[in-house]
Amino acid sequence: MRRRSLLAAVAAALTLTVAAGVALTGCGSARMAALHANCTTKGLRWKLTVLKKKPHSEQREARLSIANKGAGPCVFHGFPAFEVHLGKGPESDARGHGKALPIDLGRGGTVTAALRYRDCPTGTPPDPIMVTNDLAVVSAPRDYPGRQAVVARDEKGKRLRMTVCADRIWMDPPREAAE
Repeated sequence: MRRRSLLAAVAAALTLTVAAGVALTGCGSARMAALHANCTTKGLRWKLTVLKKKPHSEQREARLSIANKGAGPCVFHGFPAFEVHLGKGPESDARGHGKALPIDLGRGGTVTAALRYRDCPTGTPPDPIMVTNDLAVVSAPRDYPGRQAVVARDEKGKRLRMTVCADRIWMDPPREAAE
């Protein structure tokens, strides 16, 4: 009889410890992210916003917003692929800088990544590394074959042509957007 009560006490203590551990880590943490599948390109909604150009600056900034439109949560782990093509000619692609931590992205949750690129001044003659397009090709991390096009828009929502004068676009690590 004494052994059963000891076993019941140990089981209760273990249950309490597990419950406290789950409460401390939370459902949105990197530890819980291991329980969900990786995000796929088709399960995400993509939005590219080119921000207003700062005066006297060669750099242009943009924001890539990624929302989970899938049926359930997924893990956004790494840098998304981002490319601007000029037909079958030159292209400029994003290279991530910094450490991208896994983000447990709930249904409807949003992640943003800041982009910076060298903007060509108005009236610049065509150059072999100059890429001009109003579409970018994107994909989720580790889902490169699932690429899709996204339209570049300004802050007011108007379609905008990106003019990139370099073969690289700088990308900050994706961060979960505040809700």
